[in-house]
Amino acid sequence: MLGKKLILAVAFLGLLSSVAWGKDYLVGDGDVLQVSVWGVPELTVEVTVRPDGKITLPAAGDVVASGLSPAQLSSRLTEVLEKFVKKPVVTVSVNQITNNRVYVSGGGSGPTVVPLPGRTSLLKLLCRLENLSNADLRRAYIIRDGQRVEADFYRLFVKGDISHDVTLQPEDVLFLPTQELNKVYVTGAVQDPKYIFYREGMTVLDAILEAGGFGEYAKQNDVLVVRKDSEELELRIKDLMFGKDLKQNIALQPGDQVVVKESMF
Repeated sequence: MLGKKLILAVAFLGLLSSVAWGKDYLVGDGDVLQVSVWGVPELTVEVTVRPDGKITLPAAGDVVASGLSPAQLSSRLTEVLEKFVKKPVVTVSVNQITNNRVYVSGGGSGPTVVPLPGRTSLLKLLCRLENLSNADLRRAYIIRDGQRVEADFYRLFVKGDISHDVTLQPEDVLFLPTQELNKVYVTGAVQDPKYIFYREGMTVLDAILEAGGFGEYAKQNDVLVVRKDSEELELRIKDLMFGKDLKQNIALQPGDQVVVKESMF
C-alpha cells in the first residue's frame, strides 16, 4: 500500500511539473525530456529532442515535440499511445534545457547570445548584460517570431517599474540601439563644449550647467536651440536665472543643439 501511494505521489508531482513548465516554456531542439506512462515502465524513458524537432518513443515512433509545451506534448503522446495502451496517463517533464537562448543586437550592447536557465524575465536578462551605458533603452524592443514586441526597457530598468517586465521566450532577439541619436550638443561660449546624453525632463539650463556653465564672454540672453528639424528657438537665459522669465527654460529633445553665442566685448 505504501509503495502504491509513493508511486501515485511521484506521478502527481510529475504532472505538476508538466503543467508548471507548460505555462511558460516551449520544448525545443536538444532539450532532454522525461516521458512517463503510468503503469507501463517500458514506456517511461528519457529522450532528447532531435534537430528535426522530433522524439522517438517505443511503440509511438517519431513524434514532433519542438514548439509544444510539456502539457501539449503529453496530450499528443496520449493520443498516439491510446492505440497500444488502455487509457494511458502520460506526463512530460523537462530534465534539461539546451535551446533556451536569446540574442542581443543593435550596437547599444555588444552582440551576444545569452543562454537562459529556464524561465527568465526581461529585467533579469538586462541585469546580466555587462554594459548598457551606450544603449538607448527608450527605443529598445524585442523581436519575436519576426514580429516587433514593444516593451518599455527604460521604465523597467531605470525607473524600476516592474509592470513593464515580460517573460522572454527562446529565440527572442533584443534590439538595443546605440545612444548616438540620443545626444544633446552644447557649443559656443560655454566652459566645456560637449555632447550630453539626453535624459527625460532635461532643460536648456541643465545642459548649459553640465557643460560647465557660461564662458567669460557668453551672451547669456542670446542662446539658440536648434532642433533636428531645423527649427530654431531663441532664449534669454540670463532673464531666466534672475527669475524674470522662467518660460525660457524649455525642455530639450534628443538631437537638440544648444548654441551659446559669444560677445566680442
